[in-house]
This record gives sequence, C-alpha cells and structure tokens, in this order.
Amino acid sequence: MWLRVEGHWAWYRRYWRSSLYSSGVEPLLFLAAMGLGFGSQVEAGAATGGFEYLHYVAPALLVAGAAMSGMGEASFPVLSGFKWQKDYIAVTSTPITPGQLLGGQLLWLAIRLGVSGVVYGLVALAFGAWLRPGAVLVVGVGVVTGLACAAPVMALAAATYDEGRRFVVMFRFVMVPMMLFSATFFPISQIPIELRWLAWLSPLWHGNEIARAAALGDAEPLALAGHGSFLAALLVAGIALARKLFYRRLVV
Repeated sequence: MWLRVEGHWAWYRRYWRSSLYSSGVEPLLFLAAMGLGFGSQVEAGAATGGFEYLHYVAPALLVAGAAMSGMGEASFPVLSGFKWQKDYIAVTSTPITPGQLLGGQLLWLAIRLGVSGVVYGLVALAFGAWLRPGAVLVVGVGVVTGLACAAPVMALAAATYDEGRRFVVMFRFVMVPMMLFSATFFPISQIPIELRWLAWLSPLWHGNEIARAAALGDAEPLALAGHGSFLAALLVAGIALARKLFYRRLVV
C-alpha cells in the first residue's frame, strides 16, 4: 500500500502545480468571496448561531473543499487507471493486490486532503476566521468527509466502462447541489421542510455540522455521534463496495 503512495508522490512532486487551484486556491477564493466579501454584508444572528459570517462559513468551506476534491480525484483519475492509462492493470500484475491498490489510493487521497486543509487553515487563521483551538480538528473532519464522499465514487469508477459520462451527471446534479444545500453557506432550516431530508442524506452536511461544532464550540454530543456514525458508515460501505469491484475488474 505504501509503495502505491510512494508512486503517487514521485508523480505529484513534479506536477503539483497543476492541482494547486482545485486543492488549495479555490477554497481560499470562496473564503475571500463569501466570508469577507459577501459575508461583510451578513449580520450575526440566529441563522449564523450568533457568530460573524466569516466564522460561520470558514469551517464549512474547508470541509466542502475536501468533499469536492475527494469526489473529483475518485472519478476520472480512478477510471483512467482502469481504462486509459491502465496503470492499475500494471500495478496489480505485481505482488500488489487490488485491495492494496485501493488502500494506497485512499491513503494518498487522505494525505492530499490533509495538506490542502492545513494550507487553508493557516490562511484562514491570517484572516481571523478561527475563534477556538478546536478549529485544528476541522482538518481531520475535512479528511474524513472527503474520504466518505470519495470511496463510493471510486466504486462507481470501478464499475464504469464507458467514457465516464455518469461523472458529468454526478458533478452537475449531485456535487454542486450538495455544496449549495448542505449548510455550507446557510443553515438547512432555511430549506423547505419537504426537501430537508435531502440535506440529511448528504455526507457534506454531517461533516459541516461536526466541523462547526469543533470550530465554534457549539456541540451536542448525541448529534455529533449521529453525524460521525453516518460518515463512518458511508466510508466503510464505500470501501467495501470499491474493494469488491476493484477485485472484480482487476483479477482475471
């Protein structure tokens, strides 16, 4: 598994600039635009838990960036390993098993998400976005949320044999609505009750709730346990399904 991580690092250290925007700069631009620009026009109130909008939105933007990056890295790049570059076929022709390949892929993604989260957190600190030391936990929440979103998409990639048109549909009708309506920018209490169940099914909403509790100190232990259980269950189920499909596709 670590050999696969080493292989990713050998490539990444030469081409890291090509992923700099999506993994680091984009969340910071959202923070500047929504937290400082638009956020300067939003008064602290019941919708923001009494906090300034910058403090309210900063932890959610880190988690949302991790979720979006996780889904992106688990889609076309993973499909490419099966279909176009076919490096997964080459790797599993060695003693490395499909399960180890999947584990290395997830571990590398966790490292990528963690580094991006730390960079975001440091810049957000310079903006004055953090109020409590518990904000350091938001990076870990972002990593777990990103992996929980990525694992099912990896399973989907392993079951995709066309050019990946389903990923375009996923980005447009799952990823973007999930970011907009999972309490990233406003609480789900603003969503009509008839549609609120969609937010409850969103892993990003659960990650946002945990991240805000860590950053702002507004924690209810039972609610946090429920949010964490949802993310853990999605991650475990996604890994199990992806592992099954990786073996099915790579073991001849």
